[in-house]
Amino acid sequence: MNMKKNTKKWIILAGIPVLMLGIAVYMLHLWGLEHAKFYSGGQPHPSNCIPCHITPQRTGLVASLLNRQFLSPLKLAVTPDGQTILATAQESDLLLVYDLGADKVLKRIPVGERPHSVVIDKEGQYAYVSNHWSGTISVVDLKAGSETGTLTVGHGPSGLDLTPDGRYLYVANSFNSDVSVVDLGTGEEIRRLSAGNFPVGVKCSPDGKLVYVTSRRSNPVPFRTPPRTELTVIDTDTRRVAERKILESAYIMENVTFTPSGDLALLTIIRPKNLVPSAQVEQGWMINQGFAVVETGPGGRVAQLLLDEPNSFYADPYDVVVSPDGRRAYVSHGGVDRISVVDLDAVRALMAGATDDQLRAFANDMGLSSRFVISRIRTQHNPRGLALSPDGSRLYCAERFSDAVAVIDTDIMERVAGLDLGGPKTVTMVRHGARLFYNSGGTFHGQYSCSTCHPDGHEDGLTWDLTGMGRDLENTISLLDVNNTSPFKWNGKNVSIYMQCGMRFSRFVTRTESYNTRDLNALVGYIHRDLRNHPNPHQLPGGELTEAQQRGKEIFERTHDNYGREIPERNRCVTCHPAPYFTDRTRADVGTIFETDNPIPFDTPKLNNIAFSAPYLHDGRAATLEEIWTVYGEDDRHGVVNDMTKMQLNDLIEYLRSIGPAETYTSNQIKHGKL
Repeated sequence: MNMKKNTKKWIILAGIPVLMLGIAVYMLHLWGLEHAKFYSGGQPHPSNCIPCHITPQRTGLVASLLNRQFLSPLKLAVTPDGQTILATAQESDLLLVYDLGADKVLKRIPVGERPHSVVIDKEGQYAYVSNHWSGTISVVDLKAGSETGTLTVGHGPSGLDLTPDGRYLYVANSFNSDVSVVDLGTGEEIRRLSAGNFPVGVKCSPDGKLVYVTSRRSNPVPFRTPPRTELTVIDTDTRRVAERKILESAYIMENVTFTPSGDLALLTIIRPKNLVPSAQVEQGWMINQGFAVVETGPGGRVAQLLLDEPNSFYADPYDVVVSPDGRRAYVSHGGVDRISVVDLDAVRALMAGATDDQLRAFANDMGLSSRFVISRIRTQHNPRGLALSPDGSRLYCAERFSDAVAVIDTDIMERVAGLDLGGPKTVTMVRHGARLFYNSGGTFHGQYSCSTCHPDGHEDGLTWDLTGMGRDLENTISLLDVNNTSPFKWNGKNVSIYMQCGMRFSRFVTRTESYNTRDLNALVGYIHRDLRNHPNPHQLPGGELTEAQQRGKEIFERTHDNYGREIPERNRCVTCHPAPYFTDRTRADVGTIFETDNPIPFDTPKLNNIAFSAPYLHDGRAATLEEIWTVYGEDDRHGVVNDMTKMQLNDLIEYLRSIGPAETYTSNQIKHGKL
């Protein structure tokens, strides 16, 4: 009897911890559901912990298990004999050498960080690779299969091209907004020329007399006016800028090329309608995609032609090449996995018979593409760089998120093969998210992708009317290094990337169904892990500051003004903008509310790489950092500044420009005041 009582007692005693554990698990489950509901926008959502808490890890065992080292080819070049294709592998910092005869990659040549473009000399002996994050040009001996040296240029080198005689190399420095002219005989940069805002594409004319340089971002424009983006024309004889052609209401001019005769230059463009309510997406009036045609002769005109159709859009035109006979152009569309084939004779005839007024009207005519687009070629994920075989019979296309190169038969205008570059075969969650980020399938009629307004994960420098009522205008916010910086949007209403890219995105921007669970998890994971800030050229190695930056840092952190008066803690720069992300993640009213705004406080923006995010303020009113305080900060509510001298303000700006990626701000550097 006692044994039975003891057994029952022990069962009860043993059952209590199990019951408590069950209750704890259940309570944790309920908390998890509420947690997920909160971070997905108040709606029950079967999200999981991985995208926000596990995926952002970039080093360690977990990161190595969940992720793979992909190649992500961006730009291509074909050797003069047509036997070898070179591809820049951005994510692996490699130049890939693919031998068409052997049908495989023969060389994987290490170059600088984030290689962008590649060009080959006319002998096929040397290749030049722009290293976007390293600020260098790799000189690669193709016979030896190795890098033999580097050339120093500006910051953020991207597009580049050789003059026909092979003596000079022109390089677009995106982060500097200028162009380097390199004498290859000495290996020295001999000139630095001012270009448009964030130049990316470079092409020398067939006769070698001109170099055209495209720009991704608009030049500064007055508040609430259309973008105006510069095509820089350089005279190679004088090595000076000969002309600055302005394309109205266009931006994201990625790449440029010439016809073999040199009569036309073609460049990819996007035409945003950022001044109209986003509800116009349903009318085909949010973003249009196309190309610009420049007549290069005396009195040459410029026409902007759309590649879209009334019910089909071809998002994110990237590269453009022209057939050897000058009769066809090929344009890659990263957002829809297509290549448009353009009849250039039809374009010439269209322009020849058009008045200037008609040319201007062409820029908004979505039905016009039927007169010159003769084919749409399907590709794999995110087609980017293009290259033609010497005889024009084959078109090669870098399929960025498939780690492959498409082979297209130009006679039948179809993809006939794919060249495997040797990347991982597993499509990880982050890789799937990258494909979604750069694909326009989630928007109404596929008008634009996430990357359209956030090229390379950054921002496009435009202000948009997303509410559809002409109020609460929003300056596009960068998505780089957003992990640990919630909430999002200028009003701080989106508490997570889940909410930002989920129901809010579909309701206010795309006018479509929300992403399904798998896709949303993947997209969030990609944004958290892979969208990183580039190195800041204004930030010295090792965290040191220049004398001006150090003085600016002291102003940024000061507690008293020039008259000895104590500055209230909430009105000190460093209070709202502490390292490493330089945001306190709270909302505040700093006196910048405009007549188009509802009277609400704004989320404190992070300041990492703020030098590359003009214009400023929530609605983009401030063209420069200086204007934040000299024009829009007269009441001293956005930090105390009116006591400062002009030199002190200059020093403060220099410090702000030096603020780099969050990962450079280690606890030790912050502790010792180095950054």
